[in-house]
Amino acid sequence: MDFFQDVSNDTPILVYADGACSGNPGPGGWGVVVYANEKTLEKNGGELETTNNRMELNSCIEALKLIPKNFSITLRTDSRYVKDGIMLWVASWKKNGWKAAAKAPVKNQDLWEILDHLSQDRLINWEWVAAHNGEHGNERADMLAKQGIVMAKMNS
Repeated sequence: MDFFQDVSNDTPILVYADGACSGNPGPGGWGVVVYANEKTLEKNGGELETTNNRMELNSCIEALKLIPKNFSITLRTDSRYVKDGIMLWVASWKKNGWKAAAKAPVKNQDLWEILDHLSQDRLINWEWVAAHNGEHGNERADMLAKQGIVMAKMNS
């Protein structure tokens, strides 16, 4: 059954997205928790050789893939890299041919392009939350990301 089937379009969607890495680079995982009304949807995954920043980006990408475009989303991340990147830096990176301020290529450009594309024509309120502060959704997303690391190692 589709998670959003019985959720009206005016229902605010709350998302927690987190990434984790065991070593940086090393095995990594991402976790997503979506709340709508009284319902919860969780998803996670991982990769054997990655970085923490890539997993943080992947968590947001995977979250946006889950949610139909016609919903208003509050997306909470404990990654300032992701929040500042999508809200402050992406526009100038695109304008400058995906070059950072020092004229160096933007790291993780492939994932930034996907996240930027998935963010277009959507109402997303990006919020930063402190990591490991006891906020249930963030703690749950972190646990799912750590499980993603274990899954990546087991599937290798």
